[in-house]
Amino acid sequence: MDVIEELVRKNDTKILLVVLDGLGGLPVSEGKTELELARKPNLDSLARRSALGLHIPVDWGITPGSGPGHLGIFGYDPLKFRIGRGILEALGLGLEVGESDIAVRANYATVRYENGKPVVVDRRAGRLPTEENRRITQKLKERIREINGVRVFIEPGMEHRLAVVFRFPEPLPEGSDRINDTDPQATGREPLEPKGENPNAERVAGVVRKFIELASEVLKEEKRANYLLLRGFSQKPKIKSMSERFGLRACCIAVYPMYKGLASLVGMDVIEFEGSSIKDEIDALSRVWDEYDYFFLHVKKTDSYGEDGNWEGKVRVIEEFDSLLPDILSLSPDVLCITGDHSTPSVLKNHSWHPVPLLIHSPYVLGGTAEGFTERECLKGELGIIPSVKIIQLLLANALRLKKFGA
Repeated sequence: MDVIEELVRKNDTKILLVVLDGLGGLPVSEGKTELELARKPNLDSLARRSALGLHIPVDWGITPGSGPGHLGIFGYDPLKFRIGRGILEALGLGLEVGESDIAVRANYATVRYENGKPVVVDRRAGRLPTEENRRITQKLKERIREINGVRVFIEPGMEHRLAVVFRFPEPLPEGSDRINDTDPQATGREPLEPKGENPNAERVAGVVRKFIELASEVLKEEKRANYLLLRGFSQKPKIKSMSERFGLRACCIAVYPMYKGLASLVGMDVIEFEGSSIKDEIDALSRVWDEYDYFFLHVKKTDSYGEDGNWEGKVRVIEEFDSLLPDILSLSPDVLCITGDHSTPSVLKNHSWHPVPLLIHSPYVLGGTAEGFTERECLKGELGIIPSVKIIQLLLANALRLKKFGA
């Protein structure tokens, strides 16, 4: 990517990236995927006039998390920039993270106790309402402020999610975040004990184990959210901004904190707005349209319904976005990209390794290769199957923001 940084030039073009989280799918009904079942005349019409393809978020056969999935689309090789989910959640919730900090994302969960040991019943506590999350998190904040000289900061997120930052008295050596997740990734199992891969990480893990013990005591009377599962222990990385690398004034429009955190990590301004619907996000986009030249708009529920195995819900979100697509097109972006960060097939109820549908619309594409925006139609497109990290190059090129290479 160094060569791209050398070729970048600035102009007045506007690039809009829309990420429908977990967009890709597999057949769920009548042999069709969610994209194929959805009634989406606007997306299909746009697809006929656009460049289509599929992208691989990390590598063939590798199932990505949301962090690596988005980093690749933003132009940062996820195999090189390995960023833990905790840092993204913490930054997205407005927590400061420094060189002496370890951040982790937490899920409220439901457990039952068998012979005094917790067994996971629901990994997301029934997708706890956000207001309930705030009430319970306040209890944790009041009761757990410090552990053995390590300050503890806790902030509620959306639904069942929250973030925790452990602030040590001195800067931590690199690798101090090498601690396993405690989420067993399945119900009917005991949570995993956090253990460090090296002495520095084990020191942190000892504080984490004490935190889990204290949190369990605080939460024991809650009906659903009576336990915490921890994922994505991470330290703050050193990473160039999108302005430094690509010459872009970039902003993020998202509802969920993790995606705000990821955007802020690569130097995007996070736009605050009222509401949480796709329409609210598009209204915010319109409001700041004159202020930036790169816009990242994130839609979450395609992924949430896919993880729940609710293909009908995923179809409805695609159809809702389609109904609002004319509002986006009315802004006349010079380059419009619509894709996902990964696939979340409802039949798997999880992220998957499958290539992700990709659409790029600009005056400088061939187009006319397919009849609509689906996984199978994208296979016919001019873009082929590409690594996600190459998407930014195509967007910059279509925005005429790259100089010629060589004489």
